[in-house]
Amino acid sequence: MFSKSKINDPAPSDADANKPAASGHAPAPTAPKQNEFKASAPKAKPPASVLSSDLHVTGNMKTTGDIQVEGTVEGDIRAHLLTIGETATIKGEVVADDVVINGRIVGRVRGLKVRLTSTARVEGDIIHKTIAIESGAHFEGSVQRQDDPLNPGAKSAPAQKPNPAS
Repeated sequence: MFSKSKINDPAPSDADANKPAASGHAPAPTAPKQNEFKASAPKAKPPASVLSSDLHVTGNMKTTGDIQVEGTVEGDIRAHLLTIGETATIKGEVVADDVVINGRIVGRVRGLKVRLTSTARVEGDIIHKTIAIESGAHFEGSVQRQDDPLNPGAKSAPAQKPNPAS
C-alpha cells in the first residue's frame, strides 16, 4: 500500500550499481557523496549593453546592468554602470551607481560615483556621493553632494527654522 521513497535510500554500493535494474531500465545516476565538495563556477557578469555610434534612441532606458553609450539618446537613462563614450550625446537625466562621462550630457546627472574625463562635456547639475573631474573637462551647472544621490526624494536641504510666535 505504501511505497518507500527513493530519496531516503542510502547511496547504492558498487555491487548494486553493477546489477541491472529489475524494470530493465538503466540505473539512475547517483548523487555525489556527502563528503565530496563540488565547486561551482561563479556566475559571470553579463557584458555591458552597447549602443553604437550610429544609433539614435528616443525614449527612456532602465536596466540593472551596465550600459555603454556611443550614439545619441534623447531620454532618461537608469543603469548600474553607465559609460558615456566620446562620440555620445545624452539629452535627459542620467541615474546610475557609477557614471563615467567621456562625451556630452545635457541634463541632470545622479550617481554614487561620477567621473568626468578630460573629454567630458556636461550641461546640467550633478548630484553625487563622490566625484572626480579631470583637467580639460567642460562643466556648466551645479554640483551637490548627497549621501543617497540615487533617491530623488533625499534632498539635502537645510533644516527649516520654526517661525517665532507673534
